[in-house]
Amino acid sequence: MKRTLSAETPAMTGQDVSVSGWVNSRRDHGGVIFIDLRDHTGIVQLAIHPEAKEAFAAADKCRDEFVIYASGKIIERSPETKNENLPTGGVEILTSAITILNTAKPLPFQVAHGHGEEQETNEDLRLKYRFLDLRREKMQDMLKKRHTMIQAIHRYMTDHGFIEITTPILTSSSPEGARDFLVPSRLHPGKFYALPQAPQQFKQLLMTGGVPKYYQIAPCFRDEDPRADRSPGEFYQLDLEIAFADKDEIVFEEMEPLFIELTEKFAGKKVMQKPFPRIPYLEAMDLYGSDKPDLRFEMKMVDLTEDLKNTGFSVFGNAIKNGGVVKAICCQGGAKLSRSQIDELTELAKKEGAGGLAYIVCDKISSDDRGKIMSGDFHGIDTSGMKSPIIKFLSPIEIGEIIKKSGADSGDVIFFGADQKKIVNKVLGKLRSELGDMFGLKDPGIIAWAWITDFPMFEYSDTEKRWDFMHNPFSMPQGGLEALNSQKPDEVRAYQYDIIANGLELSSGAIRNYRPEIMYKAFEICGYSKETVDEKFGGMIRAFEYGAPPHGGFAPGIDRMLMLFQNEPNIREVIAFPKNGSAEDVMMGAPGTVEEKQLKELHIKLDLPKPKTKPQS
Repeated sequence: MKRTLSAETPAMTGQDVSVSGWVNSRRDHGGVIFIDLRDHTGIVQLAIHPEAKEAFAAADKCRDEFVIYASGKIIERSPETKNENLPTGGVEILTSAITILNTAKPLPFQVAHGHGEEQETNEDLRLKYRFLDLRREKMQDMLKKRHTMIQAIHRYMTDHGFIEITTPILTSSSPEGARDFLVPSRLHPGKFYALPQAPQQFKQLLMTGGVPKYYQIAPCFRDEDPRADRSPGEFYQLDLEIAFADKDEIVFEEMEPLFIELTEKFAGKKVMQKPFPRIPYLEAMDLYGSDKPDLRFEMKMVDLTEDLKNTGFSVFGNAIKNGGVVKAICCQGGAKLSRSQIDELTELAKKEGAGGLAYIVCDKISSDDRGKIMSGDFHGIDTSGMKSPIIKFLSPIEIGEIIKKSGADSGDVIFFGADQKKIVNKVLGKLRSELGDMFGLKDPGIIAWAWITDFPMFEYSDTEKRWDFMHNPFSMPQGGLEALNSQKPDEVRAYQYDIIANGLELSSGAIRNYRPEIMYKAFEICGYSKETVDEKFGGMIRAFEYGAPPHGGFAPGIDRMLMLFQNEPNIREVIAFPKNGSAEDVMMGAPGTVEEKQLKELHIKLDLPKPKTKPQS
């Protein structure tokens, strides 16, 4: 059997060929049957005339998605029947023989290529019949692009001296942030393996073992809730580590060229800034309200707390008196927002914890007034061109400071947040992203890469009532052991960084903690005893006692990178066989029950919650 080789078919006019594939569509035109035959290379038209009796009889039985084998001669179509929308639209195969290799039941949804807009289909139905869904043109294209991207990664890593090494899938459970997937051991009753959340310890052990640069496309397993940008249960990442990397700049300089190459050559997009900006975590939160800001547009937050500390507007004044802040963002052209749109933004702010959303619509600011304001002269400002329920509570000086700091001009709108700093940053950060969408500020042809650096080492857990690691527990604290001993936990910064792009976090990374005494102290702050650390991380601790070099790395997600490059908002669209929004594989029926015999072999008894009973009336 030969494939359709659709790109080459027009050049083979006059030749006899054999082709095979799926019936994309079948049409009966006045005694002549036409079949669009499809495979991974595209579509070619078969023309079956009644004179070819056996072929015609077989074609008459064909229906969508039948698998067939056909032979015939490639001929040029008449001018009036050519299809300029297909690469093979100028020719067809005058078919002399057809063999039906397999039939197909009526389809649960349309998968044929080339029929305009794709049919909207329930996602669970698509995932149940994923083998059909994968035949759609979009999914075929996505699978090819994923392959192409991964091959480009392999080439880059090999060319830059990285060694591909696979690490164990069955390992030990460790407190690394997310829940482990546990695997009971039949040979060791009562003991469990864990699927790796990441090859973190193993790659650090490889550094200790003398490997200069390690990488793999690593499968990772985390028992987390699903999200649009996070696949539940399992995912793949470009896991890498570099020996003798004692500064994050070493990792940045080594890996930035890969992201640039993938952006420009693979995705065909523009990198917004080279080298990538490096933004400290606290600065990112203060300016953008997010540790993964979309930098394709400005709209930075400005702090008005000092300027409004004596304000007569109680909402702002009370927030400041209670130790909070007042901040604002200016949306250029935002004056054209409708009342209903502002109401929608207000609801968004409330969902994020705000009591409401104060704003000033700047319909008109005269050039004279704006010139005075920008020079610091706030007297005699005409506020008649400004609309706001709060304008009457603000003095001309306060209005002037707000206009000056926010940079507002005619046609803009200023939104405010007044509360504890953490809440204000979160609210205005979400608002900024929403406004970016509403005003089309997120150019799909640009990728704004950045490194977010200097993350806090620890954060306080209100649920656990203790300090916990903010990111990776294996990061080196800035200042080493002395910082852990002399600074408060919330003051300690780590040599920890994220790579972000267009509002998406691709990976966290760090320069690692390779000193046992520093690791013991870091875990002690989070409530772990030396004995617990030895139990959970004994292999790594022992290795570090035998001359471990400084090292660092990170692990950008393969699925998220492809989402980014393809402007795809749903991670399930870039994975061949994803779980659904409830972390279920509806095609294979996973998770599912197992036989009692299997449980006995593993010395496991189920203790399932009792079903809820309805109260008697």
